[in-house]
Amino acid sequence: MPHLKEPKTVEQLWKEWDYKAQKKGVRHTVYSVNGDEYTGEWLNNKKHGKGTYKWKKSGALYDGDWRNGKRNGFGTYSIPTKDEGYQKVYSGGWKNDMKHGYGTLFYSDDEYYEGEFYADKRSGWGRMYNADGSTYEGEWFDDKQSGQGMLRLSSENRYEGSWKNGMKNGPGKFFYLDKGQIYEGIWVDDVPKCGEMKDFDRDTAPDATAYPLPKVELANPHEVLAEAEDQLGLDAE
Repeated sequence: MPHLKEPKTVEQLWKEWDYKAQKKGVRHTVYSVNGDEYTGEWLNNKKHGKGTYKWKKSGALYDGDWRNGKRNGFGTYSIPTKDEGYQKVYSGGWKNDMKHGYGTLFYSDDEYYEGEFYADKRSGWGRMYNADGSTYEGEWFDDKQSGQGMLRLSSENRYEGSWKNGMKNGPGKFFYLDKGQIYEGIWVDDVPKCGEMKDFDRDTAPDATAYPLPKVELANPHEVLAEAEDQLGLDAE
């Protein structure tokens, strides 16, 4: 007498149907309820591998790596332009849907940042090209200049020294290349508190009468210097 298979239970059928319905491997475009589109690889019903995602509301586009349903790895995020093309906004590393690692962020055609990111913010080493022609190269933390860095103006004059909260803070030097002079001192929130202006190359510096050195107006510069260093938590030398 032939052996009859027992009919599958509803639970067994449900698990089988669910497994077959899961998205895995390379799939054609899948549309979300809100109209967003994804074309690419899947694993265990999540975006995983290489894929392209397009947001219906904004028209923005992400093309790159995915892991467990989130942007992870290397990818490029772009926004639509008026001529029906796309303008690159960010290209680089991602982790858990946030900019992470090394990448380039474009603020406009003539203003962009290239360097390290941490959890969607500029952190680590990086270089910022500003629209006014100036550039900052150095350390960043929490999306602001923090640590050691150099700001080079479009005139080629530059500041080299310490930064905190996006401003000059701590010991630093400002080179007036057009004057052949250098100011060296302590800065607090972009303001020089105490220092000295001098010619850094007297053989080639212009006539001192053209750019006279400022007079020292402080009655006790050493006391002011100590106070500035104390505000920054520095040890006075």
